[in-house]
Amino acid sequence: MTARHLTAVAVIGTIIAVGSKAALPKAFDLGNPRIMTSTEALEVEEIPEDLLVVGGGYIGMELGSVYANLGSKVVVVEALAGILSGADEDLVRPVMQAARKSFRELRLNTKVTQMATKAKKIRVVTEGPDKVEKEELYDRVLVSVGRVPRCHDLGLENTKVEQDDRGFIKVNDKQETSDPAILAIGDIAGGVLLAHKASKEARVAVETIVGQAGTTAGVIIPAVVFTDPELAWCGVTEAEARARGMQIEVAKFPWGASGRALTFDRADGLTKLIVDVETERVAGVGMVGHGAGELIAEGVLAIEMGATVRDLAESVHPHPTLSETLMEAAEVFYGVSTHTFSPRKREE
Repeated sequence: MTARHLTAVAVIGTIIAVGSKAALPKAFDLGNPRIMTSTEALEVEEIPEDLLVVGGGYIGMELGSVYANLGSKVVVVEALAGILSGADEDLVRPVMQAARKSFRELRLNTKVTQMATKAKKIRVVTEGPDKVEKEELYDRVLVSVGRVPRCHDLGLENTKVEQDDRGFIKVNDKQETSDPAILAIGDIAGGVLLAHKASKEARVAVETIVGQAGTTAGVIIPAVVFTDPELAWCGVTEAEARARGMQIEVAKFPWGASGRALTFDRADGLTKLIVDVETERVAGVGMVGHGAGELIAEGVLAIEMGATVRDLAESVHPHPTLSETLMEAAEVFYGVSTHTFSPRKREE
């Protein structure tokens, strides 16, 4: 909308876009700068020799990988049975394999029971799946157990804005709150806490204010984990689809069969398609591997446009590129992939 158009519109509305902050449980908040959240972890002046990362989610795995590459001996502890909760296990597997090589240890089903300052170290007691406690000293500890909304001191109690039990502001698909004069976008509005999701919501909020038909309903938000290898997905995951009882088929193309991946010496990747059986539409795309975060946009476009798996199979992709793995995964679905064994044939 141009400035000339804006002058003709009575723009009334406030957009709350204050974001979120890293969560720091009281048990870990010792007032010691050696205990960091993701914010402080980006500002350290020297690389710690021994680093404990509490939490195997996006941020913990990303920053843990960075510090491991910088030379730190990294130990990651995760209370759950696996890392990167929310992603499909077959896509997480290469990330976990790489982490076990670059980290000193990756401990699952493990929780921190005590943390205290000891001279210039942090004394940490952990409890593993065997219920045996282990005491260790670390130069620094990175706590990455999620994020919380910056909802304090906003004066929301003086408005009609409603919040959920975690403090996130409730909004509809136009980013409107329960107060007609206030909208909210980004992390403060909950959902997936990603910058590109916030950017889309900002556009929708402005469109709502000026009377246009903006909406976030049905918008496909891709997720990318910037580990090495990268992990990315969009649409429905395989686990989500099966939990919902969707009738799906999954087609996978291993990057070991990709000429381009082999030139990078990065055959550890995988591309998969989640396909609705009845319509053959692409319901989800997932991939893991070198540059997966760049490739996932094609999956977003396919789902947004309602593309079928045949649309992907018949769209010529340049060779040799990693983008071919999407086309070849679609060819796997029909049993006609050139570079990997796919025995099942589908009738035209």
